[in-house]
Amino acid sequence: MYNFIPTQYQLQSLCCGIEFPDLNWELQCPDPHQPSLIRAIYQEKRLELHHDLPGLYRFADWLPIGRILEGSGSPITYKSHNLSGLLGLEQLYITFNGYWPEKGAHMNTGTFKECEAYSVCARTSNPKGVMVVASAGNTARAFARVCSQNKIPLLLTIPLDNIGALWAEAPLDPCVRIIACEKGGDYFDAIHLSNLAVELDGFYPEGGAKNVARRDGMGTTVLSAVTSIGKIPDYYFQAIGSGTGAIAAWEANLRFLVDGRFGSNKMKLMLSQNSPFLPIKEAWDQRSPVMLPIDDAVARNQVEEINAKVLSNRKPPYAIKGGLFDALSDNGGSIMGINNQEAEEAGELFLQHEGNDLEPAAAVAVASLMKAVKENLVDKKSTIMLNITGGGIEKFKREHSICYLTPEKVFPIHGDPEEVKRQIAEMFHK
Repeated sequence: MYNFIPTQYQLQSLCCGIEFPDLNWELQCPDPHQPSLIRAIYQEKRLELHHDLPGLYRFADWLPIGRILEGSGSPITYKSHNLSGLLGLEQLYITFNGYWPEKGAHMNTGTFKECEAYSVCARTSNPKGVMVVASAGNTARAFARVCSQNKIPLLLTIPLDNIGALWAEAPLDPCVRIIACEKGGDYFDAIHLSNLAVELDGFYPEGGAKNVARRDGMGTTVLSAVTSIGKIPDYYFQAIGSGTGAIAAWEANLRFLVDGRFGSNKMKLMLSQNSPFLPIKEAWDQRSPVMLPIDDAVARNQVEEINAKVLSNRKPPYAIKGGLFDALSDNGGSIMGINNQEAEEAGELFLQHEGNDLEPAAAVAVASLMKAVKENLVDKKSTIMLNITGGGIEKFKREHSICYLTPEKVFPIHGDPEEVKRQIAEMFHK
């Protein structure tokens, strides 16, 4: 249907620098010397947009993909006039991920996690079997849509407390199955379930931050911004849970430096978390190269308090080579804490002045931009990229019929691992 040649690339280990082919869903160095991410090294050093390809795939030069899947949208970038005027900013550009057809945004799950899913599921070395994805909500919704539409077997694990985030515009194909950890569990507990599942024959991990396709899919937000603006921004604003999107933004920035046509600066990562759950901020404020200890019960209580549940990763890729600590260190980034009230007010302000509703994490990012302006942390004449990671959900729900999804099984947080694995295996072999 499309005139597409698989993207040419190698993988590079950040622990030792060796390059190797992507033969078998590689998630780490073949001979790891230390915990490290791997990175895609693309044959095309200069990004050319493929306007003949749909949605996300216009950025195929810098995506590790071997096929085109149906249904993808793409990040859209536009220059703000209303919000920028309110804040006194001269060059505020909004990269919107979600549903806003009037602006050309067609991510029907309302989240930039579709960028990940359409890249991951099109990855060159996509293996046989059942992909396992753990999620706090948005990632599950995106992968459910992509895998259902393209008949890719998928097991989703999600906290039951976040199940309200799991909805779809149509019933899912039976190739997608959902399980949950009981009430009181969080994203960390959902990851535990996914780790048990991948111990079974015929299941494989999506990989999270270790998957180059996930990071480079998220990096298309920066590809959209830079090619729309015509230069690399000075500041990059985003709310983070794991920080994988910020790592992706940094990596995209590095590729543009090699490209050479869009400037030579490194964007300052202006990141934010939803207070009181601030584990990454607390580590970075101390310039600690590793995450600080946190009691499980305290962390769960903090997660219960925050509105932006998707920002609740207790085990982010922070200390790993090529991870968030390295990204922040390389460009002098910072992290702010934003409470629920600040985020809610920012979301209302965006709706009023820009014209669309925001997912709670995106509202945290807007609030952080407002705080940065108020505290004179940015030059008002500088070029600023505001990554709206999710929006238009309420708009989509008003304009479409949707169905809420339910898990097939709910497991206790401290359930017997062998019994959990037995029940998961049974689901797929009835």
